[in-house]
Amino acid sequence: MRRMRRREFLAAAAAGAAAAALPQRLQAAAEPKTADRPNIILCMTDDQGWADVGYNNAGNSERAFVRTPVMDQMAASGLRFNRFYAAAPYCSPTRGSVMTGRHPIRYGCFGPGKPLRPQEMTIAQALKSAGYATGHFGKWHLNGVSGPGKPIPADDPLSPGRFGFDEWLSVSNFFDLNWTFSHKGQLVQAQGDGSDVIVTEALKFISQAAKARTPFLAVIWYGNPHVPIQPLPEYQEKAGGSAYYGEIYGVDRSLGTLRAELRRLGIADNTLLWFCSDNGGTKEPYTGGLRGKKGTVWEGGLRVPGIIEWPARIRKPFTTDVPATTSDIYPTILELLGIKVPNQVQPLDGISIVSLIDGKMTQRPGPIGFWHSNKAEPGVGHAALTDNVYKLHRVKANAWELYDIAKDPTESQDLAATKPEVVARMKPLLEAWQESVVRSFNGQDYKRQA
Repeated sequence: MRRMRRREFLAAAAAGAAAAALPQRLQAAAEPKTADRPNIILCMTDDQGWADVGYNNAGNSERAFVRTPVMDQMAASGLRFNRFYAAAPYCSPTRGSVMTGRHPIRYGCFGPGKPLRPQEMTIAQALKSAGYATGHFGKWHLNGVSGPGKPIPADDPLSPGRFGFDEWLSVSNFFDLNWTFSHKGQLVQAQGDGSDVIVTEALKFISQAAKARTPFLAVIWYGNPHVPIQPLPEYQEKAGGSAYYGEIYGVDRSLGTLRAELRRLGIADNTLLWFCSDNGGTKEPYTGGLRGKKGTVWEGGLRVPGIIEWPARIRKPFTTDVPATTSDIYPTILELLGIKVPNQVQPLDGISIVSLIDGKMTQRPGPIGFWHSNKAEPGVGHAALTDNVYKLHRVKANAWELYDIAKDPTESQDLAATKPEVVARMKPLLEAWQESVVRSFNGQDYKRQA
């Protein structure tokens, strides 16, 4: 099947394909199991590598200017992932995985600036159906617009509003100082650091929901530390003069503002705050010695900082080596809230990690598949499959490499020749998964909804 262009996505959306399906798919959504429903905040940075947090750099002089005291505190007080993965090595695909719980190639989101298909179900739509207020703030990058962040028109059929967000202050892609945003289609010329701007707007939404005693979903997607890398001078100074780390310090400071206001509003305990990045670092030292970088399915392109803070549920902080991914966010939150989505688009690639949050999961029950390609054809591009111990790469057609990720996170020792039994076990799993992704890309998942 040929790849759909943005105008075809827009035509499909304008024709009401998604809008027509939405009421039937959501009208029977179950109410959450408890009256005291948790608030959900999903924070994601742009290009922040695995090593771009202080807690991963104790004693490392190369990255001595990584100043992230708030992220460090979050990691020390909640659930810290040692193996948290972006679903894809680029921004738009990973953001789509957060929205849907599905691998982005299933709906044709191959790389940066590629859109989300209107037939997909999003986490905002699901939570809105259960009575949650929903808001998006910052980078969207799922409406098929490339280049620097542009304000999103109100009538864009792939805007945050069309995918379930009641409130949104958003731009199409990356942003930084003194940027022009779109508040539900109205231009807003914001002054100051972009991280501060979107958190300030998110807190207006959060405060209103808290006062109304309405549970909320707030998606806060940062534009930093992506280019153009323009930190406020005081943030750069705090980072020892590094503009890049100054950007990260700005994100960290805004997270501190967010957490402080949640406490002031009295809702911090019952708010799940999930923090991660959309892909690995752009180069060393941001990847922390992991192989590869953004744009690859080596660990350096996929492994990112990951933290869940939820005082009411995670009472005893802990760190886990269980692999998890951005595709897990959707099914995890649906299980936590007891939401059943009628005619859910299947299959999901993510799994619920509620038992991991509760400290009961010691191993992931199934592998995670990765695939970076410009076509939905097996044998094209670079694919990989990781479980609790191993990671199998199909670097190209009929070329396989195997690594013990638990012992060799830098992927430096290929074990394919010495452990053929592991390759034989994992290879058909990866191939079957890719075949499933191709079926999805060709529209088979939507036919089941009819």
